[in-house]
Amino acid sequence: MTRKQKRLAVIAGGMSFILAAVLLVMFAFSQSVAYFYMPADLARTPVAPETRIRLGGLVGAGSVVRGAGSTVEFSVTDGSANAVKVRYTGILPDLFREGQGVVTEGVFAASSNVFVADTVLAKHDETYMPKEVADKLKQQGLWQEGQGQGQGQSQQNPGQGQEAKATP
Repeated sequence: MTRKQKRLAVIAGGMSFILAAVLLVMFAFSQSVAYFYMPADLARTPVAPETRIRLGGLVGAGSVVRGAGSTVEFSVTDGSANAVKVRYTGILPDLFREGQGVVTEGVFAASSNVFVADTVLAKHDETYMPKEVADKLKQQGLWQEGQGQGQGQSQQNPGQGQEAKATP
């Protein structure tokens, strides 16, 4: 082999190695992607069973049912007539309760219309809602400014953080 052929062989080997690495990374990312849906989205376009998704919305009022052990069933709604029944086995976040924002991650059971979640994320405090949920609620006209992140501290406690001045 001449020097030119050796150089081309090394370059071709390096390019094939880089191509293989890129393909492996792309395959790994495609396996871990979980698209975000709300109940209204699922009513329009159902998802195939065993497809990993993120389901977000509000925990339905009166829907939390505690089962045997640490199994909990509840419904996730987006303010419309659509609700998705969710089953979760594990310890729920302390801030989980009815009417609060929640994002769950998991799959639909193959034999039923129940969403089996392996992760449940509850809202952080009274002014936080997950960004995906807030954006979807805004699109549907269910989000009103002044709720959630839009509230400022100056509106809630106008005197907080100011020094009191003594007058002589």
